[in-house]
Amino acid sequence: MSKYKQLFRGTAFSSKSSKEIEILKDHLFCIHDDGKIEKIVAPEDADYQVLLDAYQGKDNFYSLAEGQYILPGFIDLHVHAPQWAQSGTALDIPLYDWLNTYTFPLESKFSDLDFAYEVYDDLVRTLLANGTTTALYFATIHKESSLLLARICAERGQRGLVGKVVMDDPEQNPEHYRDADTKAALADTEEFILAVKALSKTVKQGVFPVVTPRFIPSCTDEVLQGLGELAKKYDAYVQSHCSESDWAHGYVRDRFRKNDAFALHELGLLRDKSVMAHCNFLSDDDADLFAETGTAVAHCPISNAYFANSVIPVAHLHEKGVEIGLGTDISGGFSPSLFDNIRQAVMSSRMLEDGVNPALPAEERGVPGSRITVNEAFYLATAGGGESLSLPVGRIQENYAWDVQIIDTKLPSAKLPIFDPNEDLNDVFQKMLYLTRPENIREVWVQGEKVHSR
Repeated sequence: MSKYKQLFRGTAFSSKSSKEIEILKDHLFCIHDDGKIEKIVAPEDADYQVLLDAYQGKDNFYSLAEGQYILPGFIDLHVHAPQWAQSGTALDIPLYDWLNTYTFPLESKFSDLDFAYEVYDDLVRTLLANGTTTALYFATIHKESSLLLARICAERGQRGLVGKVVMDDPEQNPEHYRDADTKAALADTEEFILAVKALSKTVKQGVFPVVTPRFIPSCTDEVLQGLGELAKKYDAYVQSHCSESDWAHGYVRDRFRKNDAFALHELGLLRDKSVMAHCNFLSDDDADLFAETGTAVAHCPISNAYFANSVIPVAHLHEKGVEIGLGTDISGGFSPSLFDNIRQAVMSSRMLEDGVNPALPAEERGVPGSRITVNEAFYLATAGGGESLSLPVGRIQENYAWDVQIIDTKLPSAKLPIFDPNEDLNDVFQKMLYLTRPENIREVWVQGEKVHSR
């Protein structure tokens, strides 16, 4: 009887810090029954050959082929699950019009469980196929179909954090799509939390309930206060949107005479398990409050290019000690791939640093010190996401979940331009981040279970 559930042999890349990559060349990864990495063994370690001799040729030994590499699974901190059905649609109209013309009518259809199943099952499969092993989801206002999304994550093997969306303000939400009233919104949220907590007891990789006020403009003060109390009572995750665009940021300032961050904090919604999407217009005081409360930012670079009216200063927020991860923001962001968002995060940061208005002199055009490297963007998609959720995911190291994607750089239909067999592994890593397509992702594992193969 072998000691480890599985033994993997291959070269892996993981974040050592927010700026540095660790390369684990030809290491052995020993996976425990609980799906965590029990031990990592380097080729020069004494027990390397002993383990190889013991496991080679067995069913639970996996040796990567030449040109294949291991990356941590990605952590998507902001997905509007129902909006998968409209991805790639109407991205050229203002946010307010987009929500009311397209998004709210679509989300209102999720009272139909058959329709909800079709969309949600396809989305979870698609995200897994794109290397996303953990996802933080907004569902809709409907308790039953939101629970269905949590069940699909459980069945498909994805680590899902799911929120039933709350929108109770009759002044701010369309009649056809809002909670019946404040009391019903809070009761449904509490029932949803209890049901997902019960479901999570049966799930190896974990599913988690998330308290989810859509954003301040769609909620009454009373419901926001009540949701803060529920988050505290159940020690639950919290997610919302914060200071996303000129309109949303201005709306909250007019209503509360303070920024989103401070309004949310006073209502009990900023805590160590809080993730706020976008946050493009955070002031330095807001950022300090985020750092102090442990609240994380879900940076959604593709979506921000369409709807946020600005580029978020990621490097500046990181320097201030704010936890940051990446989000696709389906469908404000059209792509289900965090590879695409890694690329856009780097490009947007360069545009912020260099500036975009050619009419200005170069020294006035940009914001110095804003650029991030591809290593930093990779960190946001992996370790940064894990830290944002306070979960042992997003790194390839001992006692972390075996959440990985196996990338094949030699696939004939999507071969990466690697012509030297001894190419520097840092260069190989960067080529993978810039050029990987879904077909290069041959296998995806979550908590030691294979959840996708191609």
